Parts: sequence; C-alpha cells; structure tokens
Amino acid sequence: MSTRTDSGGDDPIIESRDQLIAAFAKGAKPKDRWRIGTEHEKFVYSRKDHHAPSYDERGGIHTLLIGLTRYGWNPVFEGENIIALSGTDGTISLEPAGQLELSGAPLENLHQTCAETSRHLEQVKYVGDMLGLGFLGLGMWPDKSREELPIMPKGRYDIMLRHMPRVGSMGLDMMLRTCTIQTNLDYGSEADMVKKFRVSLALQPLATALFANSPFTDGKPNGFLSYRSHIWSDTDPGRTGMLPFVFEDGFGYERYADYALDVPMYFVYRDGRYIDAAGQSFRDFLDGKLPALPGEKPTEKDWEDHLSTAFPEVRMKSFLEMRGADGGPWNRICALPALWVGLLYDDGALDAAWDLVKDWSMEERQVLRDSVPRLALDAPIAGGRKLRDIAGDVLDIARSGLSARARLNASGDNETGYLAPLDEIVASGQTHAERLLARYHGEWQGDLGKIYAEESF
Repeated sequence: MSTRTDSGGDDPIIESRDQLIAAFAKGAKPKDRWRIGTEHEKFVYSRKDHHAPSYDERGGIHTLLIGLTRYGWNPVFEGENIIALSGTDGTISLEPAGQLELSGAPLENLHQTCAETSRHLEQVKYVGDMLGLGFLGLGMWPDKSREELPIMPKGRYDIMLRHMPRVGSMGLDMMLRTCTIQTNLDYGSEADMVKKFRVSLALQPLATALFANSPFTDGKPNGFLSYRSHIWSDTDPGRTGMLPFVFEDGFGYERYADYALDVPMYFVYRDGRYIDAAGQSFRDFLDGKLPALPGEKPTEKDWEDHLSTAFPEVRMKSFLEMRGADGGPWNRICALPALWVGLLYDDGALDAAWDLVKDWSMEERQVLRDSVPRLALDAPIAGGRKLRDIAGDVLDIARSGLSARARLNASGDNETGYLAPLDEIVASGQTHAERLLARYHGEWQGDLGKIYAEESF
C-alpha cells in the first residue's frame, strides 16, 4: 500500500471536476515512454521458530530496514519510526503485519525488471541471514492466525484496521495475512486506456489462476487454490470488484472519477499524521463539508491518496495496476509483468486479446471471477468451456507481443523467456497451489512446517 511522506500542504486545492479527471489524463504517454513497474510482497519470518517478527523486537522489522540501508536505501520516517526506504530501485515499504514490499522503479524492459528483482532479493536475503530472518513467497500466511501477527506503526493502518470489520468479514485477513505481485503499466490515450482496462479486467481471473498460491489457512488446506483472491470477495464491497461500468459505452477518465468519488474515504493526511475519515465522502470533501476536516477542501495530493484506497481487480491512477496475482517465487515475479506487457504493450496482441473476451457478458465475467479462487484453471468461461481452454492462447498472444517488442538483453534474448513458468503451468495443467497440496498430502505427511524450506526465497 502507498507510503505517504509529506503533508501535501503546498498542493493545489481542487477547485473543479477537471482536476480530478486530469489526474488520469496526465498519465497518457507516447509509446516510447511506456514503462513497467513491478511490485512484490513477501512474508518475513524468524528462521528459529517461524514466528512473524514485530517491528520493535531485537532483529525484527525495524532492524531489517536499518540493515538494508547498507545498500544505499534512504530511510522514510513517519514520526520517529522508519516505515519505508527509498532508492534508485524504487521503494521498500511495510504492509500491515510486516510483509515486505518492493515497489520497483519504472523500467523500460523486463530484463531490467528481473535484474531489479534479483538485486532486491539478494539484499534482503543477505541482511536476513545476519538477523536469522527468512522470506516466504506465498499468497497467504499458511499457518498464522490474525492474533499471531504484529502490527506495523503506520497511521493509515490503524484507521483501516478499525474500519475493516465494519464493512466485511475478511478485510483484516487481506491486510495481515496476504501477499501479492502487481504490475503497473502505462497507456497512450484515453481510448488506449479503455481498451487496456477492459482486456486486463476481463483476463484478471486468468492471472489469478496462473499465479494461484494460497491453498492453506491456519495450518491446513482451506478448500481454495487462491484464498487470497477469495478474501477480496468480502473485504469491502464499496471499493472492490470487477467494475461492470468499465465495459459500458462511454467509459473513460470521467466515469472512473465518478466511481472513485463514490468510494468511501479512509483518511486525510495532514502535517505528518493521518486523520480518520473512514466511511466519509470525498464528494463532501469537495464541498468543504468533510466531518473530519470541516471547512477544508481537498488538494490534488488528497485525491491521489484517495485513489490508492480503491481496490478493484484493476485500478487506475495515472497508470493501470494489475491486482489479481498471489505472491510467489522469483521466477513468477518476473512472469507477471511478462504476461501483461505482452498482452497490453503491442497493438496486435491487444487486439487479439480483446477478440478473445469482447463477447463475454458481465454475468459470465462475474461467474469467472467468483469461481477462480477455488477452481483456478477449471473455472467456467463463456461457451461452456473452462479457463484452461484459453490459457495457452492467451500466453501465445502475450508471447507474440513480447516478440514484437524485440527488447533484447546482452545475450540477444528477447523477453519471451519470462513466460516459461506460466507455459509450464498450462502444459502440466497444474497450478503451484495444487502442487503444494499434493506435497502436503504426500511427502510432507501433513507437516506444513516443510513449506518454509520449500517456498522461501
């Protein structure tokens, strides 16, 4: 989740609706300036007893952040606490229960993305070795209850932790017990954004299936392949979901702004602290009638903050965020941006992907979204088929898009090799979650502690 480091006091006051829409319009870039931003989270645990370390304990999360400064990362403070690090490779931040996230820099190609990922993992592993910490690549804590997990000292999390139980049964699980991989991509115009949004939203369940990696909860199988994805079904209906309006005629920047205005607020950031505005209306804020800050109107930075508190399957800020995948190992961190860059950054691939999904009804899209957490590649799609029936076609389209980009590394290889982990899943017909379940019931003999040796970075 976003880390705020300034009060926004010098930001322009929002005086008109045009400023809301401009936040999206300013994201439009010529194709030669399109970039790839990749975010990935991992669970931190003590190698001694597998507990999740607190912020303050000896050798815990604060010490881990301090240790990473040896690589040139600069501390970011909230009050007296270091809550993030900034550097040339982006930002390292903390999720609510100490999950460690790299929000990578905007990069030109996937070779750079994978190199950035490798640097980050080498750094955290080196510091982790000194502290006795390990890092687990899964979509959900396999064996930790909410009560066993620490809370990081970030003001926005205090607000969210209070608010989540009011609006859904699994919001606290989302905050405390899940990890994801995300990819942030650019668009060239409003029309280009619309097409990319529609394709990526329709196919987001395929990413969920291919990256399914959260089949355990509280130390035993949970009946799902991506329980992380299922959690979003009852987190907060006012800010999640498949956004049917994206597929309606007339969708564009303005319609998304209307949606975001109707997303209930969480907070306003002022003078280094978060002010609780949970459940209040940004529309009231525009009118100077926000109960949390009576008489004040929002700044452009407030709008940017608010956009970060909507959690649909695909999210727009000044770029598009792909939000459907579980956390996972190194090669799948590289595979997620490969999938979406291949589909969305080449016009021929984008057209071909749209042809696959353009005739699906909203009901069919929703059934797919609802089914995929449990069924993954066996989830139903239009025409009486299953998701696995088009998975290979989608990967072929992505491969063609990556080939057309012709971004080569020093060895002369293009970017298509990063799809290999997904090709293997489609060829075998078995997701990583299903393989973990087979091990649990087989060679592990029900001992889920084995997962720490098998799935750590």
